[in-house]
Amino acid sequence: MVRRRRPLASAPVTPRALDTDVVVIGAGPAGAAAAITLARAGRRVTVVDKATFPRDKCCGDGLTTGALRLLEGLGFRPSATPSFHAVDAAWVRSPSGRTVRFGFPSGRGLYGAVVPRMELDAALVDLARAAGAVVDEGDGMAAASDDGDHVTVTLASGRTLHAGTVIGADGMWSPLRKALGLQTPGYLGEWHAFRQYVSGVTGDGTERLWVWFEPDLLPGYAWSFPLPGGRANVGFGVLRDGTRRVQDMKREWADILQRPHVRATLGPHARLEDRHLAWPIPARVDQVVAGRGRALFVGDAVAATDPLTGEGIGQALLTGIAAGTALAGTASAPEALRRYRDALQRDLVADHRMSLALGRVLRHGWGARGAVRVAGATDWTRRNFARWLFEDEPRAIALTPGRWHRRFLDRDGAYVATPTC
Repeated sequence: MVRRRRPLASAPVTPRALDTDVVVIGAGPAGAAAAITLARAGRRVTVVDKATFPRDKCCGDGLTTGALRLLEGLGFRPSATPSFHAVDAAWVRSPSGRTVRFGFPSGRGLYGAVVPRMELDAALVDLARAAGAVVDEGDGMAAASDDGDHVTVTLASGRTLHAGTVIGADGMWSPLRKALGLQTPGYLGEWHAFRQYVSGVTGDGTERLWVWFEPDLLPGYAWSFPLPGGRANVGFGVLRDGTRRVQDMKREWADILQRPHVRATLGPHARLEDRHLAWPIPARVDQVVAGRGRALFVGDAVAATDPLTGEGIGQALLTGIAAGTALAGTASAPEALRRYRDALQRDLVADHRMSLALGRVLRHGWGARGAVRVAGATDWTRRNFARWLFEDEPRAIALTPGRWHRRFLDRDGAYVATPTC
């Protein structure tokens, strides 16, 4: 009888030694918020960014109440940014020329501020390092793959990182999303914005935060946000509606700057600094893929911008914190992705859809005029419209009972105890 030989037992598979638990691609507010959250939870985090900080970023530089509360929770202090400028009201001009001051509650913390992204982003990167994250500047992602039990990220320098998961905080045209085959070909964003810094401001733009609903920009708007030293961030945003050409924005910019109310805000000695910058705004968080496998996307990479106002800093912070919290709460990549998707659905999608509905009203001159007229009717409506505009409460809170609370429209702002720390 021939004795059969037993097959050799397979050699045990040794899990790959990981260089880090999580790689975060991009060190803007979303990436920094994710890194801070994970590092404080005891996870090993490596953040990579092709830029070196401080670096400029196309943005209106405005911070809403919601963004300020999130920044406070992350440990950011206004004193870390020399040009931090608190505001106590928003001045809004309707298409008819009607002007209304929407003041914030006084003596109860900060509800609005302006700070250049060059300063804000660098301060958040410093916070990520202080929390224990490794931050590699000047070395962006060149390639990435989901290898089943880990992810592999190859950097422009040739260095390779193996990690348990990866977070894409790398903007609207996310290289990570492209590397994983999740990009949308030809996508150009829902809005386009244009801004330039202005010096020598001597009009009321030295202190007032202005929003101008110009008839030819609706549902977009123009703005002037004050900064210290007679400077301002001035710009405008327009909807990509298939009829307006982005190439025409430079010509429109020259026209906007010559409008009497804009000239009065800036004063006769105002001068444009450096060059203007333009950027696309992605606002479709209800449609985009939030993650797959061992990858999650945050900030502009998950198209989280508010489609009504174009605000993106608060949404970037919120998505970064949500992704970090989801990953810190479980060792399972599928469970972390499920938790993250649930957080986006709970905290952003309902408000996104409400903003889309309101935006359809603001497309028309009568809608914008009516909104400003109704919102400015009484002290109560003015105060609470300012809260609503600056995201003191979720935009669709009336439709999401799970977020109701006893202090609805009566919460303190951020930094109540130390507003200038």
